[in-house]
Amino acid sequence: MEQKNEVSPQYVKPQIVTSTQRDKVNLTVYRDPNRGQRAMSKNWPQGYAMVSETRTVTIPAGEAVIRFENVAEGMFPESAIISGLPNGVREKNMDARLLSPAGLVDAYLKRQVTITRTDKATGKSISSEAMITAGPFGGVILESEGGFEALHCTGLPERMSYGGVPEGLSAKPTLSVQTISDKQITATLTITYLSAGFDWDANYIAEAKPIDGKMAGKVDIFGWMTVANGGATSFDNANLMAVAGQPNRERSSPGPRPVEKGLNLKCWPTQRTHEIPYHGGYTSVLPPPPPPAPPMAMMEADAENIVVTGARIKVAKSMAPIAAVVAVQENLGDLKLYHVPILVNINAKGQKQVAMIVKPDVKYDHIYRINVDNISAYYNDDDDDQSKPIPFLLKSMNKTEDGLGLPLPAGRVAIFENSEFGPLWLGESSLTNRAVGDEVEVEVGESSAVRITLRLMQKKRNSEEYRLILSNALPYAVRAEVEIPYQLSGNPKSVRKIDGIPTWEVVVPANDEVSLIYKVKLQ
Repeated sequence: MEQKNEVSPQYVKPQIVTSTQRDKVNLTVYRDPNRGQRAMSKNWPQGYAMVSETRTVTIPAGEAVIRFENVAEGMFPESAIISGLPNGVREKNMDARLLSPAGLVDAYLKRQVTITRTDKATGKSISSEAMITAGPFGGVILESEGGFEALHCTGLPERMSYGGVPEGLSAKPTLSVQTISDKQITATLTITYLSAGFDWDANYIAEAKPIDGKMAGKVDIFGWMTVANGGATSFDNANLMAVAGQPNRERSSPGPRPVEKGLNLKCWPTQRTHEIPYHGGYTSVLPPPPPPAPPMAMMEADAENIVVTGARIKVAKSMAPIAAVVAVQENLGDLKLYHVPILVNINAKGQKQVAMIVKPDVKYDHIYRINVDNISAYYNDDDDDQSKPIPFLLKSMNKTEDGLGLPLPAGRVAIFENSEFGPLWLGESSLTNRAVGDEVEVEVGESSAVRITLRLMQKKRNSEEYRLILSNALPYAVRAEVEIPYQLSGNPKSVRKIDGIPTWEVVVPANDEVSLIYKVKLQ
C-alpha cells in the first residue's frame, strides 16, 4: 500500500500593526480608597482611572498583532476591553518592559556592547568591544580583553553603545492584541481599561471677610479639582472627569510595579586619602534653598489689580482666582461626577487643576471650641496662670439659604482673611465629604486672646468638682463651646448635649471672663 506524505500548512507570521495616535480619549479619575484625609501623593498617586481611547486602525487580511502604543503604564491588562475588531480578540499582552538605561543593560546581559573612551590629554576616542556580565542594579560589570572592570570606574570619560533596541523592549507602554480578519479593513477601535497611578483631590480657598465685632460673617469659597497623573504617558485633548465617593473595588492581583529604576553606578575611590575632598559632618557648601513658591491661587490672581506706587503697594483684596471654566457636577448613582466641559491636557508626571466650586458670600459662625480632655486640671490654690489658648473654627450649614447647598468633596482647605495689606493666611485644615444639609466645620487655628483654665475645686470619693474659666481679651464678644464628655451631676446652666456630648455653650463678653462650676460622677 502506497503511503502519502501529508504536508503540514506553513506557519505564517502575523503582521504587526502599530497604532500610535488617539482620535479621542476619556479619562475618569477615582480617589485612592485608602488615603482617608491625607493629602494625595504627587510623586506616586495611589488612586486609579478608567481610560477609554478611540483609535482608527487599518487591519490587514489574515492574522495580525495590533500594538497600541502610549497606553497608561499602570494599566491593569485584565481589565482591558477592545471593541470594534471584526472577529474579536484572540490574545492580549501588556509590554511592561520599557526602554530605559537599566532596561537596556538588563536586555544586553551576556551580550556584546561597544565601549568608547576619550583620553583627557589627547582628546582621542578609542572604541573596543566588551560583554556585560552583571547588572543593571548594584553596578555594571564588563568583560573585555583586559579582564573585568566596572562601568564608569576607569576615570576616563566613557559611553556604552548597543547594536540596536532589543526585541521585547518598548519605548512606550504598549498593549498588544492578536486578531484575525477575512479582509483588509479600516476600523474604529475603542480600548477601555483601568489604570493605577492617578488620583485627585479637592483644594479649597476660603476667604473670610472681617467679622467686624460680630460672631458671624461671610466667606468666599473657591474649589479646585486637582488631578494627578503619576505615569509617563500624557493625555492630550482629554475629556476629563472625576468621581467623588468610594465605589467598591477589590484587588484581585498585585498592582503594577513602578517604572524601572535608573542606573546607579558607584565606584571605589582610586585616590589616596589626602586627595579625596573632605565633607565634614552636616556642613553644606550649597546655598540655602529658595523660599517656597506662593500658592497656585496667588500666582493666578488677577495681575491687573496690583498697583505699584512710589510710596506703597496696594494688593487686590481677593485670593480667589477668576474661574473661566468650572467643572459640572452630575449624579452617578450614589456618587458624584465632576465633568470638565472643555478638552484639557493631562501631562505625564504632572497635575491639572480646574475650578469646580465657586460660592461667594457663604454665611458662617465664628466659634471657639475645645474638649476638657485636652486641658490639664490644676488645684484651686495654684496661683500660677495655667490657661490655654482655645482653637477656633468656621461653622456653616450646607444649605442654599446659607450660600452653599451642594455636595462638597473631601479635600484641603486654605483659610485667608482680608486685611488692609491684602489677604493674610490664617491656617489650613482638612474637610471630609459633606452632603447637602450637613454641618460644615473648618478648623483654623488657636487664638492667644481667648483662653481657658480648668481648676479642680473639690475631690470626693464619688465625685469631683471643677471650675471652668473662659477669658476674652478681644474688643468684641466671642462664642465658645466646651465639650465635657463625662456624666455630670445635676443640670449645669448652659450645658446641653451636642452629638451626645455635654457641651457648655456660652458667649464671652469683650475684655471679660465667664466661669462654670460642674461636678463629675465617679464610678
